[in-house]
Amino acid sequence: MSRTEDPNERERLDIMEELPVAVLGATGLVGQHFVRMLDGHPYFKIAALAGSERSAGRPYADAVEWAAGGDLPAEAARMTVQPASAEAVAASGARVVFSALPASAAGAVEDALRSRGRAVFTNASARRGHPDVPVVVPEINPGHLAWAARRKRGGGFIVADSNCSVAGLALLLAPLRPFGIRSVAVTTLQAISGAGRRGLAAMDIAGNCLPFIRGEEEKMALEPGLILGSLGTDGVVPWPVPVRASCCRVPVREGHLLSVSVEFEGPVGRDAAAEALASFRGLPQELGLPSAPERPVIVRTEDDRPQPALDAWAGSPARARGMAVTAGRLRSRGRGLDLFGLVHNTVRGAAGMCLLTAELAARQGLLDG
Repeated sequence: MSRTEDPNERERLDIMEELPVAVLGATGLVGQHFVRMLDGHPYFKIAALAGSERSAGRPYADAVEWAAGGDLPAEAARMTVQPASAEAVAASGARVVFSALPASAAGAVEDALRSRGRAVFTNASARRGHPDVPVVVPEINPGHLAWAARRKRGGGFIVADSNCSVAGLALLLAPLRPFGIRSVAVTTLQAISGAGRRGLAAMDIAGNCLPFIRGEEEKMALEPGLILGSLGTDGVVPWPVPVRASCCRVPVREGHLLSVSVEFEGPVGRDAAAEALASFRGLPQELGLPSAPERPVIVRTEDDRPQPALDAWAGSPARARGMAVTAGRLRSRGRGLDLFGLVHNTVRGAAGMCLLTAELAARQGLLDG
């Protein structure tokens, strides 16, 4: 029986109430992907789109320069952009909040929404590493989500997604943990969309590579430990394996390419590593969540894959496009393994990760009340 054929499961989905949600930072690129992925969603319905003072009060269609792919959803296009304030979100009736606010603006608004009983799923880097805000990749550490929901403040809670490159790295490392990982080194070739809709001038990146992205290497050293760590009495006990990173910006529209070298406690063969990656599944796949890719990691055997142009939108079914990480060029060297990975930075690495975490929270009853 397939994951969609359980009659009890179908009945649960049929009676699940569509929860009203708000998107903060809705006109930015990550906010646009939230809007795109929420269009026609079976669990959630957009109640408010919020943006800057420049956008507030305008129809969304007039306020946004749509760049998330496909057509601007018609229902969202007609909505009026609200101020990105706790008061405006509360007035909309939204119970769940997806935040694509800049790190500098996210803290106060998200804290106020948590105190008003909202569940906040944030892409803001400033939240990662807070003692009561776990960084969640649903296939890897779903228990951290449940832990955050149990520690509600004012009835609400905040959960963060990871850095966009870490999202891909974590999904490559999690299946390899049983082999005993001792150290990780990674070099990233990151798309320009990771800098935001207007983040880089054409003269800076056209025909060029920038071998420095502020804060990225620090995030890549810190966040895998938060995701792959275990829960202790006082929170997350970080995974102790060191991660060394070098991060570059390259003239690619979307899709971060990772060159990863993993050192193990003992020899690991290429075929064994490929099987571990290809067979990896998590709770989102078991539950058949709407945005969960059937295969979180897709292993390519061609000599020249993965490529951003060919693999950034990997993942099926259709609602999960861009949610799969693609691995390729696996090379075993005794106790070491070298491989490439490709992650869609604004989908799996941003909006899609938050949405998948919220879907899991909905299915586990963590958004009730």
